[in-house]
Amino acid sequence: MKAGRKNLMRACDEGAAVTVAEGESIMQVLTLRGSNVIEVMDGEGVKSLALFPAKFQKSFWIKNGSFVVVDASGRDQALESGSKIACVVSQVLFHKQVRALEKTGSWPAIFNSTPNEASEAGTQAQTSQVDEGPDSDEDDDLPPLEANTNRNRPYELYSDSDSGSDA
Repeated sequence: MKAGRKNLMRACDEGAAVTVAEGESIMQVLTLRGSNVIEVMDGEGVKSLALFPAKFQKSFWIKNGSFVVVDASGRDQALESGSKIACVVSQVLFHKQVRALEKTGSWPAIFNSTPNEASEAGTQAQTSQVDEGPDSDEDDDLPPLEANTNRNRPYELYSDSDSGSDA
């Protein structure tokens, strides 16, 4: 492990107690838009765009579902002025920090769903779709699929028909 990443994890372990200052809020990353722009959702379910500063690029890796602390103090002013990017990421939360915030009670209730509950809901939705099956009368008025002409079909060397033995 390189020194930069090792020191980052060490700092995370030492400062596991995260405090959210006034004007900051905890948000969940929904999508990565590119060019240091991410889409986040706050504790009330409001989606907005946030800037992921370049100073974090080489030291923090985020993905969909990660949690970040965002400085949203000028959010309303930025939206009124016509800017699409409303806030700036100030800190990325690690798993230990998220668990510590959940224990203290300062964690937003909207983020309390666990991955197990989400996967159970997904499997229930899949089973209900499987029960419908291909016998459903819903064709959505779509034409039948055409054959794929981009595939090579093997030649038939022997034919099973008795066309030559009619005599």
